[in-house]
Amino acid sequence: MKPAPLKIVADENIPALQTLFAPLGELHTRPGRAICRDDLLDADVLLVRSVTPVNRALLQGTSVRFVGTATIGTDHIDLAALTELGIGFSSAPGCNADAVVEYVLSVLLHLAEEQGFDLWGRSVGIVGVGNVGSRLATRLQALGIRTLLCDPPRQRSLSVDEAARFCSLEQLLSEADIVSLHTPLTHSGEDATWHLLQAETLAMLQPGSILINAGRGPVIDNRALLELLQQRDDLTLVLDVWENEPAVNPALAAHVKIATPHIAGYSLEGKLRGTWMLYQAWCAFSGVRVQQSFAQLLPLAEVAEMRLTEKAGLLPPVRMLYDPFRDDRALRASLGVPEQQQKVAFDQLRKQYPIRREFSALTLQLPTDQQSIFKALGFPVADAKK
Repeated sequence: MKPAPLKIVADENIPALQTLFAPLGELHTRPGRAICRDDLLDADVLLVRSVTPVNRALLQGTSVRFVGTATIGTDHIDLAALTELGIGFSSAPGCNADAVVEYVLSVLLHLAEEQGFDLWGRSVGIVGVGNVGSRLATRLQALGIRTLLCDPPRQRSLSVDEAARFCSLEQLLSEADIVSLHTPLTHSGEDATWHLLQAETLAMLQPGSILINAGRGPVIDNRALLELLQQRDDLTLVLDVWENEPAVNPALAAHVKIATPHIAGYSLEGKLRGTWMLYQAWCAFSGVRVQQSFAQLLPLAEVAEMRLTEKAGLLPPVRMLYDPFRDDRALRASLGVPEQQQKVAFDQLRKQYPIRREFSALTLQLPTDQQSIFKALGFPVADAKK
């Protein structure tokens, strides 16, 4: 008797599903927030993004034997339930880390130009030094910008010499001019990050500092943040994630300098890499030979080269690839309507997000003596053509 074909249920917003997974069996796509147990009764594989809570109630009694999330974070996945149910699992750690790093770098360069400050005269505190935070630190340090690192569980796992590079959250908040959050979301234990920044810790932010959250929304108590912003007008806020998303508090957004709809990691490379990592994981889980390469998925960039003059500065090539104020305008245009409409608009902004390429897609032609700083930023460089 011929075995039933593999049935794959997937969030419709995961890219390259047709290319990578349709050849493996029957592919059924659904809106991520709408995936339910009935969809999975006879499914073998479930592929999700961060908007689908995956727990015992969703999976028990179904035929699902493998779950994959095309995201770095796993706070929407009940890992204990998967283990107890004997279901295989894979996430995509690091898939969009470079995209988030470049979101932060772009934000900083845009704000430095708009507010007229020297980024090299500031110190950047990075809270959470995993895939994203460590890469952000590497680029900032290569640029010669002072960084402070805070990650207690990671610090405890290091040697004494390596751990000395880290500091407490209190020290970071008391010294950093810029604070960038990149922690996972955890709710219990000594290293819980839910409301890591609440009224007491938010009050430690230095006068005139910049706070960026491109990690998980509930790491900041948004109510306490709004109360602080109503009392202090010296802070600059950049929020890509929100405590109750897809709902965005319009009152909070009004105090935020750059407000975006959870798209910091939405580069084309990052999204395709996430799907590719799940494809590799499924092949390993099922014993199927990998048939396709990541390079086959990635198209050529619309603009692949750019020549810079000596006085161009760092911002022009960054702005060509990504301008965070474009996403800010799009999100603000969706506010001021009833909450349910606003939630739908938030998801639509993510679903219909325009193609955005990473710095690696644009080769810069410039004089040899200017190449090191652009390499540190993350661009491929070549000698300027005569």
